[in-house]
Amino acid sequence: MRNVSWSNTYWSRVSNWLVLLALGALLAACGGGGGDPTIDGGSSGGTTGGVAATVTVSLLNAAGQPSNALSSTTPLTAKALVNDKNGVPVSNVVVTFSADATLVSLSSTNGTALTDAKGYASITVSALNASVTGAGKLTATVAAGTATVSGEASYDIKAAQASGAKMTLSLLNGGSASNALSSAAPLTAKALVTDLNGKPISDVLVAFSTDNTMAVMSPSVGTALTDATGTASVTLRPFSLSASGAATLRATTTANGAVASSQINYVLGATDLSAENLRFSPASIPAYGTTNVTVDVMAGSSLYTGSGQTVNFSSTCVQAGKASVTSGVPVVNGKATAVFRDLGCNDYDMVNATVAGSASMYHGTLPIGRVAPASVQFSSVSPVGKSIVIQGQGGIARTEMATLTFRVFDTFNKPLVGQEVTFSLLNGPGMTLNKVKDTTDANGDVITTVSSGTTPTTFRVKASLASGISTLSDSILVTTGLPVQTAFSLSSVKSSVEGWSYDSPVGTPATIVTILLADQAGNPVPDGTPVAFQSNLGAIGSSSMGGCTTMNGGCSVDFRSQNPRVATNPPVTPCNDVSNGGTADSLWPGLATICASTSDGSKTLFAKIAIFLSGSRPENVTLFDQSAQVSLDRSTYDLGSVSAAAVRQFSLRFSDLHQNPMPSGTTVAITNMINGVGSITPDSIQNIYPHNTLGVDDRTGGNIQGNQGGRHAVTINSLTPTNCVANVVSTFNVTVTTPLGNATSYPFRLTFSCP
Repeated sequence: MRNVSWSNTYWSRVSNWLVLLALGALLAACGGGGGDPTIDGGSSGGTTGGVAATVTVSLLNAAGQPSNALSSTTPLTAKALVNDKNGVPVSNVVVTFSADATLVSLSSTNGTALTDAKGYASITVSALNASVTGAGKLTATVAAGTATVSGEASYDIKAAQASGAKMTLSLLNGGSASNALSSAAPLTAKALVTDLNGKPISDVLVAFSTDNTMAVMSPSVGTALTDATGTASVTLRPFSLSASGAATLRATTTANGAVASSQINYVLGATDLSAENLRFSPASIPAYGTTNVTVDVMAGSSLYTGSGQTVNFSSTCVQAGKASVTSGVPVVNGKATAVFRDLGCNDYDMVNATVAGSASMYHGTLPIGRVAPASVQFSSVSPVGKSIVIQGQGGIARTEMATLTFRVFDTFNKPLVGQEVTFSLLNGPGMTLNKVKDTTDANGDVITTVSSGTTPTTFRVKASLASGISTLSDSILVTTGLPVQTAFSLSSVKSSVEGWSYDSPVGTPATIVTILLADQAGNPVPDGTPVAFQSNLGAIGSSSMGGCTTMNGGCSVDFRSQNPRVATNPPVTPCNDVSNGGTADSLWPGLATICASTSDGSKTLFAKIAIFLSGSRPENVTLFDQSAQVSLDRSTYDLGSVSAAAVRQFSLRFSDLHQNPMPSGTTVAITNMINGVGSITPDSIQNIYPHNTLGVDDRTGGNIQGNQGGRHAVTINSLTPTNCVANVVSTFNVTVTTPLGNATSYPFRLTFSCP
């Protein structure tokens, strides 16, 4: 059985090999490649000894990028990729490269190379020499059995540029050569850069330069790149219209490792540009309308075709602020156009155009529609914020005439010039309207004046336009303007000052005296009304003025304590001039009489007020206890005994050595209280004015009688009003302290008894 099995297996294998040989012979007869069928194809890597089916040729530059541009200085690498019929790279096969030997040379002597593991065979292709040019094909061929497989790639050979460079510089006007430069005829400078063989060099930087006081270039940096023809260009223009003379233009570049330069001379003639043919579109405009203003800019007899020039526009109304127009307008194709806007010109306007840098001017007349008045408004009155006085009462800071201003506006609320306005007076009996008509000025204003009569009153002025439009002024007051005796009011901040023993420091008055004045109508007198002050004791006023001038009907002066403190030689004042309605000043000790006076133009008005120069110690102290009245000294005063449940009350009157009140602002307080609680009302000295024994005030001091001191109610309570177990003695002081800090105490004793 084993021999039979082996015999069957053997003949089976022989049969398989015979079949394979027969198939191989058949494939060879059909032209297929030879070799082991188990080797060809199927692997992702190159196959050694595989049959080449395709050859793909590519040309790469030094950067490994596809390129077909070839020269003696820029060789290419030729790569041939050999794949079998399944697209699998074939390694270790010989690739034969061939090309036109008159154009190129190959790095391999016989032009062959072996494919690598990836199926690539490479060779370097170079131009035969630096001057050769042309196009050709590179062919790569691989043997495939008895046949061959090939691929090819095309190349283009350009001759390498010769080292070194040269430059040719030219100036052109349009397409013609010219070296005459003017504002009307700018020149184009062209620099041609080539190698030494005359071949253009592109993409190199050319720097142009010239005298910048003669000409300027565009672009302003004066540099440009050469184009494909090797040409770099800039535009040359005069520096100014007045520039003239001759200059040199220079151009420099670095190319092919060499510096090339060139220069050319040009002449510059001053150009006289002028503005001509000024026109408007539309030709006329309504009030507050707009139009385009166009002017031709001429260079001689031709339109100026250059650039960089501007035209300045102006007009009579623009200068007056009644129109606007664009200025500094650039010239484009020989023309400049500005926008003109009317802002109330209200008539024809002369519009001017001047080329910048030129002295010539061209003008045109633009018709502008007149604007209609829309309103008239009251604008102001002088004096501002004051009344005027009746006729005959004018003077410093007083006027008998009012000046009224009205303003006329157009439909665009702009002041309107040249409009006639009629005035009329409303109310105001006896008033005089001094101007009935007026014409508005450049600000649209009209003015009239009104003079006062002899009667205090109020009035208004009506302003009317011919169209019937009108308005009224504010109401204006006419007063007498003079003070009257019944409105002569005098007062002082303090009625008593600590001045019998102390002088007031300079700049720190003892008190301030104020005068208020009004006229017959009860209105404050005009500012600046002078008032004189005099005093029989101390000092009143300032070193510059022994009085004051009114502001809004009043003014104030300083009163200070100083000698004299006794009226041994009192001044004669309107207040104590008995023959003219005055009254004698009081001779009361320590009482100063202050007189204020002014004039109404025909008689003297006056008023007086008295101020105490009080002492600093309460020399006269009186206790009022039920019906008893006791004068106290500085010894302890025994108030006796009172039930602890009761309230002990009494009052004290304090006055100085002249029985005058203590200084205003003096405080009265209970101090050093033991076994009790107390209070005093009032606890300070307020303003106490001179008065009689009935307490009737007379601020002039003319009817002063009796002790002038103020009374203070004192209340004392026990600390134990409901839980009294034994008699208790309470002691306390009543202390009087003046504004200057002078303190005087009066001691008291009170016994609280138990029921």
